[in-house]
Amino acid sequence: MAAIGVHFGYTCACVAIFKDGRADVVANDAGDRVTPAVVGYRDTEQIVGIAAKQGRVRNAANTVVRVKQILGRRFNDPETQTHKGETKCQVVSRGEKPYYEITAGDHPEYVAPEDVAKLIFHKMKETAQSALGSDVSDVVITVPFEFAPNQKRALREAAEAAGFHVLRLIHEPAAALLAYNIGQDHTSGKSHVLVYKLGGTSLSVTVLQVNGGMFRVLSTHTDHGIGGESFTQALAQHLASEFKRTFKHDVSSNARAMLKLMNGADMAKHSLSSLGSANCFVDSLHDGIDFECNVSRARFELLCSSLLNKSIQPIQLLLEKAGLSASSINKVVLCGGSARIPRLQQIMREMFPDVELLSSAPPDEVIAVGAALEAGLLVGSDSFVLEEESVTVDVSAADILIKEVDESGAEVLTVLLPSGMPLPARRHHVLSGGGKQSSLCLDIYQRFVMEQPEQLSKIVFRDLQPSEADHNIDVVVTMKRDGSIHVSCVEQTTGKSEVVTITAAAAAAAAAAS
Repeated sequence: MAAIGVHFGYTCACVAIFKDGRADVVANDAGDRVTPAVVGYRDTEQIVGIAAKQGRVRNAANTVVRVKQILGRRFNDPETQTHKGETKCQVVSRGEKPYYEITAGDHPEYVAPEDVAKLIFHKMKETAQSALGSDVSDVVITVPFEFAPNQKRALREAAEAAGFHVLRLIHEPAAALLAYNIGQDHTSGKSHVLVYKLGGTSLSVTVLQVNGGMFRVLSTHTDHGIGGESFTQALAQHLASEFKRTFKHDVSSNARAMLKLMNGADMAKHSLSSLGSANCFVDSLHDGIDFECNVSRARFELLCSSLLNKSIQPIQLLLEKAGLSASSINKVVLCGGSARIPRLQQIMREMFPDVELLSSAPPDEVIAVGAALEAGLLVGSDSFVLEEESVTVDVSAADILIKEVDESGAEVLTVLLPSGMPLPARRHHVLSGGGKQSSLCLDIYQRFVMEQPEQLSKIVFRDLQPSEADHNIDVVVTMKRDGSIHVSCVEQTTGKSEVVTITAAAAAAAAAAS
């Protein structure tokens, strides 16, 4: 029985099929193995993939890009507002949820992000079915480690609406390890693996411990401030400068011209991963002027030197956070389309000179392959027996915070346990309040990456005796490996104590209700 693995990224999507004991990425109808996660709306049809991406130059107001950025989010979410400011397609609020306003037809149409994602999933399903020659619906979908419950649920619902039967959502680093058969030998000893993913709009670095077929996440870091599009933008700006130098026209503020240059820069960037130079040609860039420019790999690396440095900066901090050094790492797995950049791979080899750098599988395909292998296990297509989840998450997926009042009387949130902290973890904090107050309140929150804080619990100390000195409460917050949170509080003067335990299920429910 066949099964599918889908990697739904911020800028691209990729599908792999599991059949006859192996997993392979399959090409779409344009012959590409990776499909741009772009949907273009026209009067009577919707277009998904490369045609929508290229057509964005003329149809930007009705073309949706990076829909994954706002899946499962509310309209007032800061990340939604960032997306709203960056996209050319209008984002509006309907029932406190974001919708895209499509004006391709006679009347405006309002499309939910989940409906856009459904079209991309449907494209993945069609691509897989075309390769197999038969219908297939069982799928494993990958998600970023920092995805909140609402985002996971929205992604799952979009896939189900496209006709998929979702077997499981698995974390992207785990899928990458599966693709290289890491951790599948249950007799192997303990090892440490670093998964480095430089995708279209984000950088993600994860350190895992592999032991007896189990993956344990030791530490993880995600930066949405850098990705493949940052490199494309740097090259596009260079092309704009070259056009200005040659033709004395500045197109840097011309949105349509810059979209054309971004498309050309993106193609050149991909070519430079395998060639020493690339030719960029843009038809009628400005006032009917055709533009052609040759860019060498050395020039590209020079233009992107600061981005390359920024791309590797988190690694050392992450290793220190996990209590490891570069020599402690046994393997490095490269993922994401921008991990193809030769200079980046060279820097990684210099950073880990004695470590096996795994990049034989195309970095932008490896996660989908791992998802397909997991799908094959779940549908029983191989002789393996799946006894339990292959990943043990031993880091906090969300910030744990408490609300306090500062010296000016303003309410502030203080992070006690940051996301990505290895578990179990414990933090001590002193909550202070004026001596004249008769009660003190301790509010406990959680906050997923780029999400609004959600209240988990409230502890109130009442009937406090007036005092010249401040009331001080010792707070100890402990988070266990299963995600449960234990909070104990003791008022220093009276010794009065309060204890509360928040289960992992209760924390997930709080996230889902937000």
